[in-house]
Amino acid sequence: MGLSVARVPALLLLCTAAAGCGAASSAGSHEGPPPTVAPPLAAGVASPPPAEVPATPPPSMAVKEPLRPLSGIKPIGKPGHWRVTVYYTLVESFHHGPAKAVKGCAEFHCSHGKAALGSYPKDFLDSVQIEGSGRITSGPQRGRYLNWSHIVGWWLDDTTRDSAGKPLRPFGTAAADRDVLARGHRFVITDCGKDDDGHTIDAKVCTRLRSAEWTVTDLFRPGYGGEHHADLYIGEETGPNFAKSPWYTELSGATLYTR
Repeated sequence: MGLSVARVPALLLLCTAAAGCGAASSAGSHEGPPPTVAPPLAAGVASPPPAEVPATPPPSMAVKEPLRPLSGIKPIGKPGHWRVTVYYTLVESFHHGPAKAVKGCAEFHCSHGKAALGSYPKDFLDSVQIEGSGRITSGPQRGRYLNWSHIVGWWLDDTTRDSAGKPLRPFGTAAADRDVLARGHRFVITDCGKDDDGHTIDAKVCTRLRSAEWTVTDLFRPGYGGEHHADLYIGEETGPNFAKSPWYTELSGATLYTR
């Protein structure tokens, strides 16, 4: 998806421990400072296919049949009135350009630290400040994550985190407005609607989003989410220019069901 959708600068807003917001959102629209470390969640669903979707994706990326409204589940709000955005984790190796040094916290339990955290491509850092987290692929911190929050600043971690301190789960973690979907609430997408330009959502992307069951672990800061807005975590970017791939999308007029 392009950058035609307005974004709210993360520097001006609150955000989660590491969770960001993607298309048409920003890391700052989620709320909550980093809590104490929570036990890791079970491994989530595999990350999305690459920006250039292969004709036959590997088994770990294979999609399931779309979910349909079934007995025992009901629509959330008015069908066809949801706006759904996505966010993801940056990967350093897909970004290039002048290196910029970063200072912050060398561990999770810290705020606005002054430790040297390394130097990274400027476009990587700029995107991490929007999405909330990035995996480091070079230097002494290789394999760790550089995370960003307006409340905390920069910090190094062994994972990405939601506002409860738990690792983000690709195709499982979601954020929503607390007045509509409370923390812990689960939902499915039954209709993707259109994108923000009125075009049909890429078929593979829509099928993958519909095949997942999402759990609200983050809440929008009041005034930034909206009554019918959900934000979905889709894992790591899988190639350069990921933000221009079909996976970086916005669903307009989507329908959500809950169990």
